[in-house]
Amino acid sequence: MLTIERIIKKPLLTEKSTQETETHNRYGFVVDTRATKHQIREAVETLFDVKVAKVWTSVTPGKMKRIGRNTKKTPAVKKAYVQTEQGQKIEFYKGL
Repeated sequence: MLTIERIIKKPLLTEKSTQETETHNRYGFVVDTRATKHQIREAVETLFDVKVAKVWTSVTPGKMKRIGRNTKKTPAVKKAYVQTEQGQKIEFYKGL
């Protein structure tokens, strides 16, 4: 069972996600690969105290990387994009 604190790993703070935040009120997060959309919605609503309108998810599979003669597979990453209700914001840098 995943707890609310373990569902969301970190926010996605890229140039593209920042532009989506400014124009469409969408935020990106890196989440646990086992998390469902309903769990992600509950976690964002309780942690950031906002109302979530819609959740999109995408899974990026791991890649094969060479390290000398050996090869290793990087882990898969699940990203969640969350759209909040009109007029609500998530403050990532609240104390700064």
